[in-house]
Amino acid sequence: MNEDKKLKYTVFSCYLGYVTQAIVINLAPLLFVIFQNSFSVSFEQLGRLVLINFVIQIIVDISSVKISDLLGYRITIILAHFTCALGLILLGVLPSAMENAFAGIVISTVIYAVGGGLIEVLISPVVDAVNDTSKASAMVLVHSFYCWGSVITVVLTTFLIKVLGDFNWHYVPLIWSVLPLINLINFCIVPIKKPVSAEKRMSVKQLLNSKSFILFLVLMVCAGASELTVSQWASLFAQKGLHISKTVGDLLGPCMFAVFMGMGRIIYGFWGKKINLRKVIIFCSALCIASYLMITLSPNAFISLIGCAVCGFSVSVMWPGVYSLSAVKFPLGSTTMFSMLALFGDLGCSTGPWLAGLISDFSQKSQLIIKLSNSFGYDLQQLSLKAGILICIVFPITMLICVSLLKGNIFKGEKL
Repeated sequence: MNEDKKLKYTVFSCYLGYVTQAIVINLAPLLFVIFQNSFSVSFEQLGRLVLINFVIQIIVDISSVKISDLLGYRITIILAHFTCALGLILLGVLPSAMENAFAGIVISTVIYAVGGGLIEVLISPVVDAVNDTSKASAMVLVHSFYCWGSVITVVLTTFLIKVLGDFNWHYVPLIWSVLPLINLINFCIVPIKKPVSAEKRMSVKQLLNSKSFILFLVLMVCAGASELTVSQWASLFAQKGLHISKTVGDLLGPCMFAVFMGMGRIIYGFWGKKINLRKVIIFCSALCIASYLMITLSPNAFISLIGCAVCGFSVSVMWPGVYSLSAVKFPLGSTTMFSMLALFGDLGCSTGPWLAGLISDFSQKSQLIIKLSNSFGYDLQQLSLKAGILICIVFPITMLICVSLLKGNIFKGEKL
């Protein structure tokens, strides 16, 4: 078998790596209502689970460069899949086995978050090293498998819960743990082209000395928050905010979000070479702002769900697009650069959903929200959830402003 064909299996394993990451990020939110009903978990605690997931990923992002240099890419990626599988297994076991169910959920989240963080940092430079041409399209395309992984997670999880019943939810994460175990075996076999060596790649100090890189970091925060605020709350928002059944809510909320996000990435992955990436991100940021307004201000549940789908399409190119712009600007950034970008992206992923949950809890005690609820006949939970999500519109607005700053000679000697 020639080298090119072998590397195709490497890319395929990277695809499955992003599917695995989609599982560990999106599975718990699909169980939020069950956690509330079974274990009396509050909105803030649910938001805290998302925060914990991404705070752990941030810690992993910081240490991943040293870990991969010490253990090597292959062993580190294998470790990533092992911790994902272990965390999912424990999610199915610990909540019912421990007296404090929420603590069991937290322990499981911490363990699979380690794997998710390592996958986020390591898969992108592996794909970047394999593809010598059309790097931006290849990067967006491989990230599209996170979307399809999200769709599969939503559809299969919804089906399993429908068949097994809410009381048997704990079998679902056990079933999902099989995929990272299979991909663990894949990465024991496939060839891995090592990215830029430690001696050649740029240091953290060199990257942070660039004003344009600082702007890229801000963009990553906004990209992560814009995406995860809606995707993480879509299931619960559809059920409690729009009074739609769990099955319909999951399929029309997070599932459609992921489908449209995947479509956006597939479109750019195949035809992106002909389109200016910066202009695409500007368009996506503006569309994201519009989608947040549709979700939160529309009195019609159907229009709000359309807003979730539009939001999925609008954020599709944000995260991989910033990765690609950074890779063009800093070709020797490699693992160090991807680690820092992932760190700030995960910071946004944790901050956005947690802020939405915090504002939602606060809003239920706000006299203004209570008055609006009584005056217009809205359910208090519905209105508070919309308020929490609406506050996070600040992230796509900031992204629109910052991407606009990348044009021309904003930074002396750093024209993109």
